[in-house]
Amino acid sequence: MARRTWHRPAAVALVALVVPLAGACGYSLAGRGTFLPAYIRSVGVPLFENKTQLFGAELTLTERVRGEFISRGRYQVVTGDTGVDAVLRGEISAVTVNPSGFNDQQLATRYTITLTAKIEFRDLKSDKVLWENPSLTFREEYEVSSGLSATDASSFFGQESNALDRVATDFARSVVSSILEAF
Repeated sequence: MARRTWHRPAAVALVALVVPLAGACGYSLAGRGTFLPAYIRSVGVPLFENKTQLFGAELTLTERVRGEFISRGRYQVVTGDTGVDAVLRGEISAVTVNPSGFNDQQLATRYTITLTAKIEFRDLKSDKVLWENPSLTFREEYEVSSGLSATDASSFFGQESNALDRVATDFARSVVSSILEAF
């Protein structure tokens, strides 16, 4: 039986036509695209302002946002707001903790953490705000170790030491994605 080889060149030609067109449609890998001007290469992320009673929240949140920008690989991130192309400023206005899941003994096993912040990302070259949210609300549920009973944010984060790290990491990913992907 004779083998047909005329399909292979046609398939190669089809792939050669489709691949460049797919890139032109605006598709990119999630978390890798950006709508920022090309000249923005350095971003200042000064320490967030903390208007809550949660001690150290501003340090952890600011660190995680800086780290998230760095992980995107395109930007030099500095701690100040001078000598940069753009600056991201944040103000933490509230952190609340509410139990949302219970075990048979009616002890909380899940908590909903709600963080409210004011975020502004400003292009310093054009002096324009590129992205802002004056009342960004970040809400997530987290599983906790058994026996924890706290509805005050300071008590909760004092007893559940890695909870603030988890919230800060998720918050940073959400903020940076929103800025870079123009959501």
